[in-house]
Amino acid sequence: MRKGFTLVELLIVLAVIAALMAVATPMALNAVRTAKASQVGQNLSALKSAVEQYVYSEKKIPTTISDLKNYVTNFDAIGKTYKLKYNKPTGSADFFDTNGQAIIVVVYDAEDVTPSAVANQYTLAGTVTTAGLATYDGDSFNSTTDKLPGATVTVMKWW
Repeated sequence: MRKGFTLVELLIVLAVIAALMAVATPMALNAVRTAKASQVGQNLSALKSAVEQYVYSEKKIPTTISDLKNYVTNFDAIGKTYKLKYNKPTGSADFFDTNGQAIIVVVYDAEDVTPSAVANQYTLAGTVTTAGLATYDGDSFNSTTDKLPGATVTVMKWW
């Protein structure tokens, strides 16, 4: 009797490994997508708080996402894919309406996570329709869709 494995035995082992990979791979990919959506939701929450802190301490609207650098921990890791947009009231020069209210939208500008996945993971974030949003700095969206994950911040001018 010879030592070793036959070709049939090796093929059976490879088939079992392939079947296990077919079952495990989709679960692993789903876990990665869920984790990314959760991370985007947490970052939107941090940026939403940073916008509020900035407005109330600096007494002005942040013009770009980099204005929030001193208000967010680990900003360099998260700041590149987020943008600030505004719902600019008609006839307003400074983005505040006649009641002293401004609406600032923090948008995640990448297509690696869906807005619904972020909304499912984090209740303060949701889908933002980017059509009609204004900017201070004129930057444009990288995304090809007009619906992105984002969070809306409403601030009041009290000064």
